[in-house]
Amino acid sequence: MWLARPPVVVDCSVLAAMLFDETQADEAMAMLTKHALHAPQVLTCDLASVGLKKLRAGATATEIDIAFTDFAEQRIELHSAPAAAVYALAQMHALSACDAAYLWLAAELKVPLLTFDRQLAQAAARLLGGSGTPP
Repeated sequence: MWLARPPVVVDCSVLAAMLFDETQADEAMAMLTKHALHAPQVLTCDLASVGLKKLRAGATATEIDIAFTDFAEQRIELHSAPAAAVYALAQMHALSACDAAYLWLAAELKVPLLTFDRQLAQAAARLLGGSGTPP
């Protein structure tokens, strides 16, 4: 059943919304349960950065640990991304290298990119010919 789900690339903004119970958590959960998930390996560092920001903003260590435990249970296929290609996309679309890695992977796999990041969604629409999130 899992393999029959259409593939998508998921970025940190969507996963963090679900894992850290942010305002868009329900929307993120609905998007994630319908798809086979792929992400660049940078996702783990991105989520660690979110965890640090949450801790500094007042979240408890227990809340952060629960989010990371939930992340470890997710079925996400991680991919490496070539530095030169990521650099080129970052330059072309005025993105961070991390965001460009998500965009590169979506283009490489020819699948939609799930993101709540407006700038990344706009770049995905330009490059992939659709929105940054699937219908």
